[in-house]
Amino acid sequence: MRRRALLALAAPATALGQPARAPAQAPPDPGAIQRVEAYFNAMTTFRARFLQIAQNGGSAEGTAMIWRPGRMRFEYDAPEPTLLIAADGQFFHWDRELRQPTTVPVGSTPLGVLLRQPLSLRGDVTVAGTERSGGLLRMAVFRTAAPNEGRITLILEENPMQLRQWEVLDAQGRTTRVTLTQIETGVRFDPFLFAFNDPRFREELDRAR
Repeated sequence: MRRRALLALAAPATALGQPARAPAQAPPDPGAIQRVEAYFNAMTTFRARFLQIAQNGGSAEGTAMIWRPGRMRFEYDAPEPTLLIAADGQFFHWDRELRQPTTVPVGSTPLGVLLRQPLSLRGDVTVAGTERSGGLLRMAVFRTAAPNEGRITLILEENPMQLRQWEVLDAQGRTTRVTLTQIETGVRFDPFLFAFNDPRFREELDRAR
């Protein structure tokens, strides 16, 4: 169950013949879509603490790093043994206890939408709806060609605009929520943090055993 909840962030959902369903939202607001596109397209680097809660109540914490375009790293706090990295068009999942890697294409994951450059919420990406409440904007998004795959709902503060949370709904109807705190932007990252194909990365994993 722990690994399933973690992979809900990165792995593509298995289509079951029924589309993943999110709570009803108002029709998409074109102005809000443009603002969200502009926000992400102006973003280069982003770092925050995260709290991840699965539908079964399981939780984990850690540090999230995004380096647009194309790169992301989730470092989970101990005792959770998981590391998630997106780079070079792949999402890499490493379980330090099992010493078992898993990779999937970034483009087949809900989170892959956030790593596009430029980010365009139209065409091959569909905005299912938008909703405003308490100064927050909720926007549900899925890949147009694969509505059964799952969707991601972005939750952003509107003034000033800032990503605060997202929810991933998989094809089996399970929701994983990630809440962000201690947000920093414009951070300088060492490229090595995202280089899971670099032999030094394996050496670092070996030392972390």
